Amino acid sequence: MRRIVIVGGGYAGFYTAWKLEKRLRPDEAELVIIDPRPYMTYQPFLPEVAAGSVEARHAAISLRSHLRRTRIIAGGATMVRHADRTVTVRPADGPDFTVDYDVIVVTAGAVTRTLPIPGADEVAIGMKHVEEAVAIRDRVLTAFDRASVLEPGPERRKLLTFAFVGGGFSGVEGFGELLSLATALLKSYPEIRFSELSFHLVEANHRILPEVTDEPGRWVVESLRSRGAHVHLDARVVSAVDGRVELSNGVVFDANLIVWTAGNAAHPVIAKHTDLPTDERGRLIVRPDLRVGTPEEPVPDAWAAGDNAAVPDLASPVPGALTVPNAQHAVRQGKRLAANIAASLHGQPTRDYRHDSLGVVATLGLGRGIFQYQGLVVKGPLAWLMHRGYHVLAIPTWERKIRVLAVWLTAALLGRDIVSLLSVQDPRGAFVAGGVPHAR
Repeated sequence: MRRIVIVGGGYAGFYTAWKLEKRLRPDEAELVIIDPRPYMTYQPFLPEVAAGSVEARHAAISLRSHLRRTRIIAGGATMVRHADRTVTVRPADGPDFTVDYDVIVVTAGAVTRTLPIPGADEVAIGMKHVEEAVAIRDRVLTAFDRASVLEPGPERRKLLTFAFVGGGFSGVEGFGELLSLATALLKSYPEIRFSELSFHLVEANHRILPEVTDEPGRWVVESLRSRGAHVHLDARVVSAVDGRVELSNGVVFDANLIVWTAGNAAHPVIAKHTDLPTDERGRLIVRPDLRVGTPEEPVPDAWAAGDNAAVPDLASPVPGALTVPNAQHAVRQGKRLAANIAASLHGQPTRDYRHDSLGVVATLGLGRGIFQYQGLVVKGPLAWLMHRGYHVLAIPTWERKIRVLAVWLTAALLGRDIVSLLSVQDPRGAFVAGGVPHAR
């Protein structure tokens, strides 16, 4: 049998393995996924996980539960050497080891783009994984508990100040959902006034949501500002030491929470530790059929898709355009990748990847959203319902769809669950303290 190794268990990797299990007989190929996490994260639900509208585990798809014929290797790939047909793996425990392959599929995704800003590495939290979304939610809920017993002053003001850096879809959706959560929490915290909440969205460009046109983007800014948020355009964070945020426009504030969503960067393994061809941004160069290589010179038995691949966008009228790094493309690329790999093994022709956008939709908080498809723009509750409807259909497996729907229906009837489990990040705290609060 040929061994097909998939590096990365995100959207593209999960769907590639899932569909290959259906397209290939058990005796045709051995399937292997290498990923340090035992699940695929459905990232469009992370803003709602942060706001408590989706249960954290429901945004994670277990690889072992749904990939019945695929071997799961728990570890991170540190090097891909196609000349030797080997992947070096670093597990959480024990020494590094290598995995041989006949066919390589690289779907390692991207990482959060960070900048050399003083203090950012020490205080900021990303929002690409379930654990980060849970930590964000617990930080907000705990801040309300702590602020409710303090007198007005700098410490209380900092506890109730939250900042998002980056005005793309991830940042705007997370910002809108957390603003909605904080506003709803005021009903349960009569000690805190709305005027004490301070939400800051920082974007380096002159507009947010580059995937939509100018007018809908302006409407989103106006909508957020009408809800009491501060939206800083054409502004950069120049310092975040100890949570004190200084912006290039002169604004300074102390933040209890800084969420970093300022775009993606190439996966370091793909950018620096492989002999497969990469472009100037560290992404794998792929052909329209998702083989690694150029139209003139394909790399045998190497495929790639997702955020770590420079995939030609055949649906774009712009020559040389590449598909944007989002879930809509990654899911469909994974499916096309599986079909093309199976066709290649069966001696059949492959097909190029092409996807015409279905439009873009974003949640801005409970009951608020925006949708755009070409010239059609939908705003408000209807767009929010479209967001929920699309993503409950898009999340893989009926089991996850049912779980997410059950949580949404329960929340509609009983309201949000506002219990913070921040102490789970220090599980031995209560045991060591013996029930006595820690002295300051």
